Amino acid sequence: MTRSTTFFAAAALLLASVAMPAFAQGAKQTVSLMEVNPITLATGYRSTKVVGSTVYNEAKEEIGKVDDLIVTSKDSVPYAVLSVGGFLGMGTHNIVVPASALDVVDGRMMLRGASKDSLKALPNYAYTY
Repeated sequence: MTRSTTFFAAAALLLASVAMPAFAQGAKQTVSLMEVNPITLATGYRSTKVVGSTVYNEAKEEIGKVDDLIVTSKDSVPYAVLSVGGFLGMGTHNIVVPASALDVVDGRMMLRGASKDSLKALPNYAYTY
């Protein structure tokens, strides 16, 4: 009899601890939501389509590729990491530009006023993992 009483008491305690909501310690968090217009999104480009795309200048010269997109917690501006030069991934020079500096012209990514030499002259960006 005491075994079954102990079992039922333990089961009730376990059930009560699982069924009750857990309260997190610390400051209360709030999230502000906003309505997004789907038509506006339809004019944008998905990151999966941007990363890996070739970047050209106004003379339609290939000057690099989009290697990555980075969004920081402080800035609301995404950045594009471009790989310039190199062959088969060797000897590439990575640089960072604001993603807003890239335009899409005739379905191609364009960085106006850039050349391979001007981009290679910029400081190399090294990923910190």
